[in-house]
Amino acid sequence: MQNTKEAEKARTVKVGLIGLGTVGGGTLQLLAQNGRLIADRGFALHVKRVCNLDVPYTEAKIAELGLTDTTATSDFHDLVDDPEIEVIIELIGGIHPALEMVQAALRAGKSVVTANKDLVASHGAELFKLAEEQQADFLFEASVAGGIPILKALKDSLAANNIVEIMGVVNGTTNYILSQMSSTGADFQPCLQRAQELGYAEANPTNDIEGFDAARKMAILASIAYNTNITEDMVYVEGITKISKFDIDYAAQLGYVIKLVGLARPQGDEAAEVCVYPLMIPASHPLAAVNDVFNAVFVEGDALGQSMFYGRGAGSLPTASAVVGDVIAAARHVVNGTRGSYGLRQFASRRVLPIGDCFNKFYIRLMVQDKPKVLAQIAEAFADSEISLDSVIQKRVMDSGLAEIVLITHQVREANLQEAMGRLHRLACVDCVASMIRVKGE
Repeated sequence: MQNTKEAEKARTVKVGLIGLGTVGGGTLQLLAQNGRLIADRGFALHVKRVCNLDVPYTEAKIAELGLTDTTATSDFHDLVDDPEIEVIIELIGGIHPALEMVQAALRAGKSVVTANKDLVASHGAELFKLAEEQQADFLFEASVAGGIPILKALKDSLAANNIVEIMGVVNGTTNYILSQMSSTGADFQPCLQRAQELGYAEANPTNDIEGFDAARKMAILASIAYNTNITEDMVYVEGITKISKFDIDYAAQLGYVIKLVGLARPQGDEAAEVCVYPLMIPASHPLAAVNDVFNAVFVEGDALGQSMFYGRGAGSLPTASAVVGDVIAAARHVVNGTRGSYGLRQFASRRVLPIGDCFNKFYIRLMVQDKPKVLAQIAEAFADSEISLDSVIQKRVMDSGLAEIVLITHQVREANLQEAMGRLHRLACVDCVASMIRVKGE
């Protein structure tokens, strides 16, 4: 046994890195900074080549980190065609040309590590199959929630559980905006602008604030949790642009916190619900305390019960932590001759429910005429759609003659609620439906 350990320690696994942006730079830094620690824990990792379009910048970064045996290139084929490189890290993001690069690496028999949520959420199944055919690894821990090790937990530690529910705050930008709205009382636009000033939000923040980024991550989480090929286009998505400071305030008065939540839960053996939307969470729930740019994933298993994974969901070194963890796992499989043994091989056939077939409680804020019998007309519209109301509260009367009413429903089928919204829009006494937000039920 001692000889085996000594041989393993003497083994060096050579790695190629594609992309030297925020995460790529952090990954190269972490491999240089903790290279000795990694070697002491099993075997050495040597970054032989770094592929980046800006070769002079890459060479300067390599020199800065003291990586004397690492070379720069702008052609990813230099990594794919190098017989000494056994693991390739893809960190350029997006679908193209990342897809073609990953496919070429796998076809060349290289194991691949990526943080590319877009790629995994849209082309994961075909890449898993290609990796299996080539007896290579395709690992992607960093594609969801940055450095939080949630995918490994679902694949390994929780593999004996039926996952009852996954709830995730998996987008730091929207969580920062909603946290700021809650703590300062400001409305959406000023908080978005502040997030942009701090670099938490892009100049074009659509992917974050409309929920698309979170949807890709939930597609990945649900695919693993339910062993089903779920792609981002199957996920129902609503963003946070319609949330106002009044909704934040009323939620607090009612004992709730509003978060953009990704949710996945099975519906029998043949279906699953996978959604992203603003959700009113009880202030006592662990996710309610996840603020600013932090992420968390709350998992309930039939054996474990409830557990929450919390940490930084983005950033150079936190995400690099997950990337390098996968590189170490891939390298270990190279050393032990077990490549390709750690993948998603066969998917179950489980359909994703349309949103109309899902059930939720709702908070609804209406602007109505301040006249007699208005509440009776509203109650009748809900009753005609077979919706019962938990509470009705009149909040404000405007100078314009409009009154604001806040309603909380009992659990209701979403198709019924949409029908009721149509009835409300046709009532002359209803000026507008100002907000409609789901409420975490019992």
